[in-house]
Formats: sequence, C-alpha cells, structure tokens
Amino acid sequence: MKTRTAETYDLVIVGLGSGGATACEFATRIGARTLVVERDRIGGDCLWTGCVPSKAAVAAAKTAHHLRTADRFGLPVSHEPIDRRAVWARIHSVRENIAATDDNTERFTALGAEVAFGAARLVAANKVAIGDRVVTSRFVLLCTGSRPSLPELAGLAATQPLTSETVWDIDQPPDQLLILGGGPIAVELAQSTCRLGVDVTVLQRAERLLMREEPTLVERLTRLLQAEGVRVATNVDVRRVDRTATGVTVHGLEGGTPHGWEADSILVATGRTPNTEGLGLEAVGAVINAGGVVVDNRMRTNLPWLYAAGDVAGRNLFTHAAGYEAVRAVRDMFYPGRGTADGLIPWCTFTDPELAHAGMTEREAMTAYNTHVRLWDWDLDHSDRARTDATTEGLIRIVTGPKNVIVGAHILAPSAGEMIHELALAIQHRMPLGDVAKLVHVYPTFSTAVGQLAAESAYETATKYRWITRLAKR
Repeated sequence: MKTRTAETYDLVIVGLGSGGATACEFATRIGARTLVVERDRIGGDCLWTGCVPSKAAVAAAKTAHHLRTADRFGLPVSHEPIDRRAVWARIHSVRENIAATDDNTERFTALGAEVAFGAARLVAANKVAIGDRVVTSRFVLLCTGSRPSLPELAGLAATQPLTSETVWDIDQPPDQLLILGGGPIAVELAQSTCRLGVDVTVLQRAERLLMREEPTLVERLTRLLQAEGVRVATNVDVRRVDRTATGVTVHGLEGGTPHGWEADSILVATGRTPNTEGLGLEAVGAVINAGGVVVDNRMRTNLPWLYAAGDVAGRNLFTHAAGYEAVRAVRDMFYPGRGTADGLIPWCTFTDPELAHAGMTEREAMTAYNTHVRLWDWDLDHSDRARTDATTEGLIRIVTGPKNVIVGAHILAPSAGEMIHELALAIQHRMPLGDVAKLVHVYPTFSTAVGQLAAESAYETATKYRWITRLAKR
C-alpha cells in the first residue's frame, strides 16, 4: 500500500471562481483531500467582472428608470441627474462585501480544503506545479474561466477600449459610449448605462441583437431599448477605430453604406477567450482548440486524470453552467457509474424586462420536428400582475413538438429568470404542455401567465372530447 504524503491529494482544482468553488464544496463534503489553486482573486469572473457588478448596475439603473417614470404609478417624476460615480462606488462596495463574507480563503479552509495562491502548471501526469512546489493528485480539475476577446481591428488597441472586465474598475462610465457587440453582455450594459445617463450606441455585426434568442421577443426588447434612448445599429461592419482629441471614432459600413460613430469611449463585447495559456496543457498532451479544453459529456479530457469545467471547456459560458459541470465532473471522478453533464442549461439576459431561454427556439424545433411544431403565446398585457406593476411589455412563448411535449420556452417579462425554471423542468422531463396546467400557480404573479397559457392546451383537449361530457339534455 502506498503511503500518502503531505503533497498528495485526491483532487487539485485550478481556479477558484464559480466552477472551482462549487467543485471544492462538493469534493470536501464527500471526503476528498482537496487543494485549490488561485492565481488572482477568489470569486473569479462572476464576482469581480461578471454577474455581481453587472447586476448591481442593472439594479441601480432600474431604480433610476422608476424615478423618471414614476407617473406610471401616480407618483411624482424625478429628473435629477444620476451620480454615476456614486453608483460605481456602490458596485465596488458590493463586490468587496461578498469577497469579505463569502468568497474568501476562510470559507474554503473551513470546508477542509487547502488553498494555494499562484499560477498552476501541469508538469506531468497527475502532477501540478505551483511555483517551485510540485504536488501529486489523483485527479485535476481545470476551472480557469475565460476573458473578453478583442477583435483584430485597426486602431482599436490604441484607444484602450473598455471591456466587461475593465469597465468595473473605473470610477464611473463615460458620458458617451459606443458598444461593439450585440450579445447579452452588450445589451445589458447598453440599457443599464443608458438609464444612468450615458449616451449609448450599440454596433452589431449581425442583423439583430441576441442572435441565440427567439426573434419575436428580441424585436420587442429592441424596441423597448430604443424607446429608452439606446441607439441600435445592425448589419454593421466595423473597419477602423481612431483616437480623437475628444474620444474615439469608429469607421465602418452600416448595411453596406459608409458610416462613422463618435463617442468618449468604446466598450468591446464581441466574445470571450478561454483561459488555457500557461497551464502546461500542451506539455502533458491535453487536446485544446479555439473553444477551449476539449472534453466529453462527462467533462473528461483525453487524459484520464484531467477534467475541465466552465468557460475553459467552452460548452456553456454561464456561471450556473460552470457550477453544474464542475459538480458533475467531481461526481464522475469519485462515484461509480457515469456522471454525465448533459442537463438542460437555461439562461437569462438581465435587461428590464428580462429575457429568459430554455430549450429550443422555433427554428431549432422546426429543424428537429418539421411540421409537428406549435407555438403557444401569452402576451403580458393579459397578465393582471403586469397591469398592476405597469410592465405589460412582454411575451411568453412556449414551443411544443410531437404530442404537445414542451421543447422550448422563452419569456420576456420582469423576473423571467425566476419564471423559466418550471418550464426548464418540464422540458427536461418531456412533459406535455397540458401537464403544466395541473400545477396551481399563485395569483397574482407573473408565473400565473404560464399557468394560463398551459390551461389553453388543457382547455383545447377538453373541447376535443366534449362529446363524452355528461351534460343535461336541452
């Protein structure tokens, strides 16, 4: 029997962001001797540059919007200018508070893990170097995340563009902002900064924003953004960026026509790059590609001792997906059977209203099921809760396939990120839409609309079989 040394572990986790933290908690609970290595700050992208600061900005922006539109509720309107410096100071405070109370070394050492700071590097099979220290581990899990990527664009680097990382480290956002990109990060930042008094223009290469979402809902959301003052330019081919005496100028084509856009600063939100550099992956023979570390549906690499989860594996670039994949990876390492990570991953873009997504879009369902696809829509102007809250601009769309089984769900509504979960569960368990109607929904909530929409399916079935009802003869 081999003697375990002080430098031998069951699991070494590289990266203590969302994925690494969740994996650490699970691994220590099942008794695995765990070492976690972090090269920067505990909490990773989610705490410092992602979910936490962006949602703090969204919350401030929503409050500012309510003040300016308070007449919707019979209240006096306020047009006082927003102190963006104070808003950004609060964002910094929220991050620091979470870091001090939850995402800190003491939390993980209390779980029984060892925490080491430094750059981790794979040096041989089952061996990890942290500086001059080399440890041996039965398994290694990479949770190193990703970073914003900058496009190869003439003059861009010289303008020192902001990204979703650096925008939170400044004292306040500029008065005028050009945002390159039309994905969730770009759209969330566009609305929140606009509501805080920034003049915002979004330049999107594709024909619309949020290309992964249901087009009808995106069209509604885009109109809302534009009504609030966000300028949206689509079919934009950016060619060059120039620094000027007062800011930046972006040169390109809009729908094939030459155009220029000026602002104080530019923010790039055109994609992310997995953090694979410096890990020694090539040295140990791990397979990587442009999307990150290549893994199977059990989060295993081509090496039996090496796993990867979260953004660095390039499957689903969401905080909740990173945690899910990391736990499934640990389960696969130490428990019998297969710990596949094939669960449905819903997501949400945290605009106001929010845009949540689970399963297939209409187009994806048509490709999979052809003529057996049906759309079920419920407009929020039929929701009593939306009327009381003066938020009737929204839509719930459920996509069903053969036998009326739910295959997709899309919600544009306040708290859509909260509402999507019951429909994600229904998709996961291949439930017919009528089965959702069997669940009694609390009234009055926005989720009541989900129950009402499901009831339409149940009523349709009841009508189909009305001939067997026991009604009095007339």
